[in-house]
Amino acid sequence: MFNRIVILGAGAIGSAVGALLSRKNDVTLIGNKAQVEAINSNGLSVLGDVNETFHLRADTQIREIPQKTLIFLTTKAYDSESAMRGIDKLLRRDTTVLVLQNGLGNEEIIKRAVNGTAKILRGITTMAGEFFKAGEVKCWKGDIFIENDAASAEVADVLNACGLKTSLCRNIRDKIWGKVVVNSVVNPLTAIFRVKNSEISTQTLAPVRHQIVRECVQVGNAEGIAFPEDLEKSIEREIAGYTNFSSMYQDIMKGKRTEIDFLNGKIVELGGKHNIATPVNEAIVGFIKFLEGKN
Repeated sequence: MFNRIVILGAGAIGSAVGALLSRKNDVTLIGNKAQVEAINSNGLSVLGDVNETFHLRADTQIREIPQKTLIFLTTKAYDSESAMRGIDKLLRRDTTVLVLQNGLGNEEIIKRAVNGTAKILRGITTMAGEFFKAGEVKCWKGDIFIENDAASAEVADVLNACGLKTSLCRNIRDKIWGKVVVNSVVNPLTAIFRVKNSEISTQTLAPVRHQIVRECVQVGNAEGIAFPEDLEKSIEREIAGYTNFSSMYQDIMKGKRTEIDFLNGKIVELGGKHNIATPVNEAIVGFIKFLEGKN
C-alpha cells in the first residue's frame, strides 16, 4: 500500500480520480488557488456518473513527499516538465509517478526532468470530464490502462479497489496512439466549432474526420504502431456517443493554452520526420493556434 496519494493537476480527470481514491486512501489534490479554496471550504462535488461530494485535502503545491508516495500526473501535457522540476528535490527512490495525460512524448519529457529519481509509469484513460466551476467537476466513467511493469500491479490494485476499472497493458504505446487519433479528431474540431463532441459526427465533416485519421495512421505505422482494421468505423461510433465537451473546447472557452502540440502537432512533427504529408492535421494546428492567439 501507498502511504499517500497526490494528484498533481486537479482538473476534471485528476479531481475525479482523486475523489474516488480518497474513499480508501490519504489523498491530496494539487490545483490552482480557486479550485483549492473551493475544495477546502465546501468539498469537491463530482457529478455525472458519480454524484457525491468528497471532503479531501487540497493545496496549491506539493510541500513534502513521504515514503512510498504515489503521484498521479494529470496536469496539461505542456506543464509536465515544469511540474516535475518543481518537485524534483522532494522525489524519492520509492516514489511512483503515474503519467495519466493525453498526447505523445509526455513520459520522455518527464523521465528527463526527474533523471531517474522516481519510478515513472505511463497510463492512459478513456474517462471523460468537464471542469467549468471551482470545486465542481463532471465525469464519465471509463477504463484506465497502465504499462505492464513490475511496479504497475500495486497501482492498479489501488485504483480497482476504489471503483476505477484498471488493467495492465503489454503495449501501452498502441493504447496511447489509439487515443491520440480519437483526440486529434474530436478535440480540435469541437474547439473550432464550439460544440459538444457528438455534434461533430455530422456527415458534412466526414471527409475531414477521415483524413485526420488516415494521416495519423500513416504516421503511426511509420512509428511501428499497429491499428485495428476497423479504426475509422469504431471512431465514428465512439464520437456519436460522446455527450461531453472536449478538454480542448474547455481550454479555448476559458482562454487557456491547449494541448494541440501533443496531438495533431505531434502528428505533423512525426510526419515530417518520416517524410509523410499531413496537410489536414497541419491546417487543424493552424486553426487552433489562431484561436489560442485570439485568447
